[in-house]
Amino acid sequence: MNKEASDTQFDVVGIGNAIVDVIGFADETLIAKHGLVKGSMTLVDELRSESLYKQMGQTTACSGGSVANSLAGLASLGAKTAFIGKVKKDQLGSIFTHDLHAVGVHFSTPHMERGPATANCLVYVTPDAQRTMATYIGACSRVSETDIDAVLIERSAVTYIEGYLWDTETAKAAIRKAIALARGAKRKIAFTLSDTFCVDRHRDEFLHLIQNDIDVLFANEAEIKSLYQTDDIDAALSRIRGTCPIAAVTRSDQGSVVLTKDAIEVVPTAPVTSIVDTTGAGDLYASGFLFGLTRGWDLVDCAQLGNRCAGEIITQLGARSMKPLHVLVSNAA
Repeated sequence: MNKEASDTQFDVVGIGNAIVDVIGFADETLIAKHGLVKGSMTLVDELRSESLYKQMGQTTACSGGSVANSLAGLASLGAKTAFIGKVKKDQLGSIFTHDLHAVGVHFSTPHMERGPATANCLVYVTPDAQRTMATYIGACSRVSETDIDAVLIERSAVTYIEGYLWDTETAKAAIRKAIALARGAKRKIAFTLSDTFCVDRHRDEFLHLIQNDIDVLFANEAEIKSLYQTDDIDAALSRIRGTCPIAAVTRSDQGSVVLTKDAIEVVPTAPVTSIVDTTGAGDLYASGFLFGLTRGWDLVDCAQLGNRCAGEIITQLGARSMKPLHVLVSNAA
């Protein structure tokens, strides 16, 4: 699917929220006490974020953000990746930048000198390995058209966009600019629905975007059902089929379903017995899928690698693998 090897500098450039995750274990009583919705992401302001953090137990900090996690996974698989996102010139901004550079992701978006702090996401992991998130978007909200590097978009085989970014008008303008640049360069555009609440906030705009601008859609079962406002997964899959060229829907321990206009492929996954934390499962599925896609693999092979990457990350704490993922590639295609 690459335009021409000599004309492509990166396999995937991602546009998303630049966030540092603060991960801790918690029981469901604590989540209910704070008024958070288990298994979902809640946006909070800076004061509430600080208050919640003070009440957490022992934590682990690591760089996150959905698309940034996917790019880190792609880099671990052996792909060339780049990231566009906004951080402030502060401690968390330095951590985020260091962590991306350390895994080989190109990141050169200028840091903000003033304004809101670098974003953070408080991640509560319950005993069933589910994650509940309270996110302060901070500097993420300041992504604008001026941050979109035209050369970077035009020289990347795929531009991968995070649904969470659709919460601000400046970010929407940036996304539209990136889409126009990718389209002009005959590149592919991938999009993730991100979260059910995100879908609820932007359903009509997402439906228009998917139908008109997206080549590859990523969603989990809850998100795709939310998109079409149905409790019937088969009905939701029927609706998304053919709406965009490729839709990849993850279904936890049931693997994933890949839909095109001409086919529906159900791709099972191997059972995982030692689940630690489901944070990043969807992000790493996208890593594996896009790795195969940018190499011209069959879509089933792409989904199988995505399943393997997702299965690997849920055996670890956090959404950035401590183990190299390239060892999974030889078993995929």
